[in-house]
Amino acid sequence: MKDTAIIVVDMLNDFVTGSLACERAQRIISPLAELLAAARERELPVIYSNDSHLPGIDHELKLWGEHAMIGTPGADIIPELEPSERDYIVPKRRYSGFFQTGLELLLRELGAKTLIICGLHAHMCVRHTTADAYQWGYRIIVPTDGVDSFTEEDYLAGLDYLRSVYGAQTPTIAELIKEL
Repeated sequence: MKDTAIIVVDMLNDFVTGSLACERAQRIISPLAELLAAARERELPVIYSNDSHLPGIDHELKLWGEHAMIGTPGADIIPELEPSERDYIVPKRRYSGFFQTGLELLLRELGAKTLIICGLHAHMCVRHTTADAYQWGYRIIVPTDGVDSFTEEDYLAGLDYLRSVYGAQTPTIAELIKEL
């Protein structure tokens, strides 16, 4: 799977323990750490797609209030998934990691054809990032224990949508690591 890249969506302090904390995020941290370690060992690119909002103007703030404000601790990646020096960080100001960012250009330059998309939330930012990945023609993998949402209903609905609409494969991280 040398043409594979990992995209970690919004595993930020504000989404895990801060202003928009998702208590369920705790259960995906350890599996994600294992996935990232395996990817780095195999020299696969790891890309963090992170909310990084500007005060007072970003569209999402109207719905969700201030969160992941650029330059604040809430916008930092959680310590348990700290990026390595070889990883990439692509800030975003909307749900999708592709919208008005350099993510697609980066992926093209890396030669990626398959994307493993993980993080928060299966029914929102992971979903919209996956939608754009599908539109760009990437093969999509979303590990079931590498994503979550605020509720079980949103988590299951998100995974179902990703499978049925974008053809996302949904193995566990343990299954995925065996194939990397």
